[in-house]
Amino acid sequence: MGQEKQLAIPKVAVQDAASFELLRVWVANQAQQISLRPGIWQDPSAWGVMLADLARNIVTVHAENDEDLDTEAFLASLLEGFDTEIESVLNEFGDGDEADGDGDDRRG
Repeated sequence: MGQEKQLAIPKVAVQDAASFELLRVWVANQAQQISLRPGIWQDPSAWGVMLADLARNIVTVHAENDEDLDTEAFLASLLEGFDTEIESVLNEFGDGDEADGDGDDRRG
C-alpha cells in the first residue's frame, strides 16, 4: 500500500501525546471499509456527537478548499444523504418503522 493512499495525521494529533486514532475509513471493492476502536465511550450517544462533529469537519474542510462553496447547501445535501442511508441502518438493526411497526422515530 502506497503512502499516497493515506491521509496525513493532523498536526495537533502528532503533538498531543494522549491522542489516538478512533476511526479509519477506506473505499475498497467499491464499498466503505472501516477500522474502528470500540469501547471508547460507555454512552452510545457519544458516537452521535462524533458523527455531528465529523459532519462539521467535512463542511469545514470543503469550505477551506472551495471559497465559492455554499456551506448551507452543502450541509443540507450531506444531511439528505445521511437521512436516506440511515433508514436502511434503522431497518437492518430493528429500529426502523418498517422493522418494529411502533412508529417510534428515534431521530426526532
